[in-house]
Amino acid sequence: MKLHALLTVMIGASLITSAVHAQELNGTLKKIKDTGTITLGVRDSSIPFSYLDDKQSYQGYSIDLCMKIVTAVQKQLGLTSLNVKMNPVTSATRIPLMANGTVDLECGSTTNNLERQKQVAFAPTTFVTANRLLAKKSSNINSLDDMKGKNLVSTSGTSNLKQVTALNGERNLGMNIMAAKDHAEAFLMVETGRAAAFAMDDILLASLAASSKAPNDYAITKEALSVEPYGIMLRREDPQFKKAVDTAIENVMKSGEINKIYAKWFMSPIPPKNINLNVPMSDQLKMVIAKPTDSGDPAAYADVPDAQKGGAKKK
Repeated sequence: MKLHALLTVMIGASLITSAVHAQELNGTLKKIKDTGTITLGVRDSSIPFSYLDDKQSYQGYSIDLCMKIVTAVQKQLGLTSLNVKMNPVTSATRIPLMANGTVDLECGSTTNNLERQKQVAFAPTTFVTANRLLAKKSSNINSLDDMKGKNLVSTSGTSNLKQVTALNGERNLGMNIMAAKDHAEAFLMVETGRAAAFAMDDILLASLAASSKAPNDYAITKEALSVEPYGIMLRREDPQFKKAVDTAIENVMKSGEINKIYAKWFMSPIPPKNINLNVPMSDQLKMVIAKPTDSGDPAAYADVPDAQKGGAKKK
């Protein structure tokens, strides 16, 4: 075969191969390559996972992990650059905005549970927390039963709100349960006396209290109402993107990078007030890092509180 003919065949084969690879891309990966943009769903006040600092810049543990995914996706797609768009979401809007294609990754403090898995998918778990109550020490609230007949607030669109509503009926507590638009508003309701307690994931409660005007005025109950595994959220039935996301997170875990990122946000001073939350990595999270899982079943994370085993179990 002549050289010219051989080159023509080789170029033709290369173009066909490229076309096949382009056709093979689908779902979120195709969207990202076509637009040159990936959109992250971020939170305003989920300290230290995803929040606005004093320079109105989004940062946090979950955002750092999402940026690891962004870098991996950019490399996989062979893009010289990738525009990252930050799109604010709330507890109530995060799932709809994911489902309708507005955001590609949700980088916040979202519990992975079986009910949500009917609507969205999750990356391997990157944090494990529990649903507890925060109240002023002067109110002497040590458990949910101490809230009988009192005002309890939680954040709209959260599994925490759903659980305490169910427990309120099961235990005949007669609580007045209120829904705040976000975590900051819910904390403010306790701070100003409009609510006796705030039901939320303990790490978020600790962060809000530590960042408040009078951190020593607040206490978090020892009673855990649930196990809450956090995961970065993505769309369902998108196996290509799910594989890319899972691989990126698993590589962060296997390489040990997760330890540095964790220490940065939970064991070191963080902006804007340079407060050190001083929350050592839990045994549950260490177990997940050693053996990554995207399970939404609380039983996959060892100890499950009695409240979660019964009728109020948060699916």
